Amino acid sequence: MSTLLYRIGRAAYGRPWYFIGAWLVVLGVIVGILVASPPKLSTEIRIDGTPSQSVIDNLAQRLPAAAGGQGIIAFEAPTGERIDTGANLTALTKAIDAVYGAPHVVNAPEEFAAQVASGQATALLQAAAAIAKADAALPPPARAQPTPLLVGGQQVPGVAISPNGQVALFQFEFDKQTYELPASAISHTVNVSEQAVSAQGIRVLPSSAMIAAPALVGPGEIIGLIVAALVLLITLGSVVAAGLPLGTALMGIAVGVGGAFTFSHLVTMQSLTAMLALMVGLAVGIDYSLFIVNRQRRLILDQKLLAHEATGRALGTSGSAVVFAGTTVIIALLALMVVRVQMLTTMAVVAAVTVAIAVIAANTLLPALLGLIGERICSAKTRLKAEQNSVVGGAHRVAHAWSTFLTRHRVLSVVAAVIIAGAVAIPMATMDLGLPAGSSYNKGTPQRASYDVIDSAFGEGYNGPLVVAADSPDGKGISTQNLVNLDRDLSGLPGVAAVQLAGLSPDAATAIFSVTPATGPTDPKTTDLIHVVRDRAAGFEGVQGVTVGVTGFTALAVDISARLAQVLPLYLAVVIGLSLIVLLLVFRSIVVPLKATVGFLLTVFATFGATTAVFQWGWVQGILGLNATSPVLSLLPIVVTGVLYGLAMDYEVFLVSSMKEAHVHGHRGRESVVFGFSLASRVVVAAAIIMTSVFAGFAFNEDPMIKQFGFALAFGILIDAFVVRMTFVPAIMALFGDKAWWLPRWLDRVLPNFDIEGDALVRSIAAQQVRENAA
Repeated sequence: MSTLLYRIGRAAYGRPWYFIGAWLVVLGVIVGILVASPPKLSTEIRIDGTPSQSVIDNLAQRLPAAAGGQGIIAFEAPTGERIDTGANLTALTKAIDAVYGAPHVVNAPEEFAAQVASGQATALLQAAAAIAKADAALPPPARAQPTPLLVGGQQVPGVAISPNGQVALFQFEFDKQTYELPASAISHTVNVSEQAVSAQGIRVLPSSAMIAAPALVGPGEIIGLIVAALVLLITLGSVVAAGLPLGTALMGIAVGVGGAFTFSHLVTMQSLTAMLALMVGLAVGIDYSLFIVNRQRRLILDQKLLAHEATGRALGTSGSAVVFAGTTVIIALLALMVVRVQMLTTMAVVAAVTVAIAVIAANTLLPALLGLIGERICSAKTRLKAEQNSVVGGAHRVAHAWSTFLTRHRVLSVVAAVIIAGAVAIPMATMDLGLPAGSSYNKGTPQRASYDVIDSAFGEGYNGPLVVAADSPDGKGISTQNLVNLDRDLSGLPGVAAVQLAGLSPDAATAIFSVTPATGPTDPKTTDLIHVVRDRAAGFEGVQGVTVGVTGFTALAVDISARLAQVLPLYLAVVIGLSLIVLLLVFRSIVVPLKATVGFLLTVFATFGATTAVFQWGWVQGILGLNATSPVLSLLPIVVTGVLYGLAMDYEVFLVSSMKEAHVHGHRGRESVVFGFSLASRVVVAAAIIMTSVFAGFAFNEDPMIKQFGFALAFGILIDAFVVRMTFVPAIMALFGDKAWWLPRWLDRVLPNFDIEGDALVRSIAAQQVRENAA
C-alpha cells in the first residue's frame, strides 16, 4: 500500500494536469446531468414493516383515497374578527375550494356530494348520521369544543372552527404520500390558499410537514467553513497551503454529493441523507488533506527533501493512514445496512461513497495540486523558522509538556477522562426518541407559528391527529351500529380529545377515524394512547367484529423510534466487531483496538447525554440560538454512533500510528508515547477543530433534524478529541508501555503487514539510494 501510494503521489505531482483534468471532467458530467434533471429531495421518513406503515399499505389497496399523506392548514382571521362570517367566510370558502381542486388533493366534498346526489342512504351517510345522533345524546362537554364549518346549511368536510371563531383548521388528504408527490404539489396548495384570502388579511399557516425543507447551506454552515479555513491557515502558516485541503474537500463533496443527487429520481433521497453526506464528506475531506499536506511540509522542513519526493513519501505514510482511516469510516457507515431499513441504507451508501471519494481526492487530486505549487508550499520565512525551532527544540513544546504530564500521572488522567465523559453522559438515561413536530422549531419560524396557533385555538393534539383504520376481516362490511360503537369506544379512551369518522369504503369493509389526542405529537402521553389503541385491538375485534390499526405522522414517528431503538444494539455490535478487525490489522496489537473501542463508548455516551440535555431538557439553548425543546431524533443515535465511530477512529489512527512509528524507530515505553504524541497532536487538534467547526455550522440550520445532527457530531468530535484521544489515549498507552504493541506470535504470522507507518517504504528508498550511489 505504501509503495503504491508513493508512486501515485510522485506521478500526480509530476503530471498534475492529467489528474486535475480527470476530476474536472467527472465534475462537468455531474453538473450537466443535474442541470438537465434537477435533484429531487424528500423530507419524509419511511420505514417499511412498522405497524403504521403496514396500515398505510393496506389502505392503499382497500381505501386508496385515505392512504395518502395528511395536509393541515390553519387560517387565522385578524384580531377581533371571526373566520366564519362575512367576507372572511367567503374568502375561506374560496381557499378551501381551491385546495380541494388542486392536483393530487382528494376532493372530499365532491365525493360526499356524489353520494348525496345518488338519492340513496349510502353506508357513509348512514354511519355519519348515526354517530351524530349518538353524539347529540351525550352530555355537553365541560369546555367549548371546535365546531364544523357550515356553508348554506351544509357541513364542509375537513374543516373545524375554533371555539372563539378566529381560526379555521383545514385537514385534507393527498392522493399519495407527500414524499411521492411532485415538488410543486404541496407548494401549490399553499399558494392557492394564500391567494384566496390575501385581501382579507387572513394568515395562512401550513403545518411543518407542508413547508419546504430549509436550504442545505446557510449562514451557519458558511461561518463554519470560514473557521475551518482560519484553522488551516494558522496550522499550515500559508494561504496557499491552507487552500489545498479546502479545495480538495470541496471537489470531493461536489463529486460525491453531486453524484448522489443524479440518482435522486431513481431512489427516494431524504434531505437528511444529502446533509449527512455533505457534513461528513466536507469534514473528512479537509482533515485527510490536512494530514497529507502537513506530512509533506514536515518532510521538507525537517528532512530537507525536495517537494516532489516529499509528496510521494507523504502519500506513502500519511496517505496510507488516510486510506485506513477512511476505511474505518466507510465500514461504520455501511454497517447501517444490517438494520435493513431502506432509508438508512440509502443514507449509509451515499455518505460512504462520499467518504471514499474524499480519500481518493486526497491521494490523487491533492498531490496534483501540490505539483502545481511546487517548492512554494513552504515559504522562505517558514523554512527559516523551522531551522530556528530545530536548534532550540521548540517546535512541539506544548504537546511535549502535556504528554509528559499525562504519562507521569497516567492513572489520574485515565480516571479524570472517564469521570468527565461519564458526568456528561448522565442525561442519556432520560433520553426520549421521536421525530420533530412543529413545536421542535424555533419561535418565529413558519413551522412553529402554525403549531402555536393550532395549539392555542384547538389544542396541541390537533397538530398531529391519529388515523385509526378499521377493517372487516370477512370483507362483508362493518355494520352501522358497530361503527357507532367503535366511535364511542375510541372517544372514551383516556387522552382522546375528539373522534371523527373520516372515510368509509363503498362496501363498508374499511372505515377511517380521525382521532385527535389531548396532547401534542411528541408528548409521551400521545405515545401511550397509540399503545392503548393497539392493545385494545383484540377487544375491538371481539366486540365490534373489526380489526383496528393506527397510523398517521405521530404513529409513524413512534414506530420508527421503537424500530431504531430495537436494532441499535445489533448495529453497535456489528460496527465495533468489524472495526476491531480493521484496527487489529492496522496496528497489529491486541491492546490498541480494545482501548480505542472503550474510548469510543465514552465519546458516544457523552454525546447522547449532551444532546439530551440541550434539546430535550433545554439546557444552554440560549447560547446555541435555540428556544424549542423536543425529543432526540430517533435516527440520531444509530447514525451518530456510526459516524462518530468512524471519525473517532480517524484520530485514533493518526495519533497512535505516530506513537507506533516512534516505537518502530527505537523509542520505548513512555518515551514512544510522548514522542509520537508530540509529532501528531498538533495536526490532530487542528483537524478536530476544523471538523467541529464544520459540524457546528450545521447546528444553526433551521431544520431541527439537521440542527440535532450538527450539534451531536460537533460535540462528539470535541469530547473525543480533547477528552478521549488527547487525554485518555496517551495515559492508557503509557500504562501499558511496550506491552501495548504485544501480539501473539501465531497471530503475528497470520496477519498481513500493511505498514501504514511507511517503514518498509523508507527502507526500500534507502536501499535504492545506496544502489544508485554505488553505481
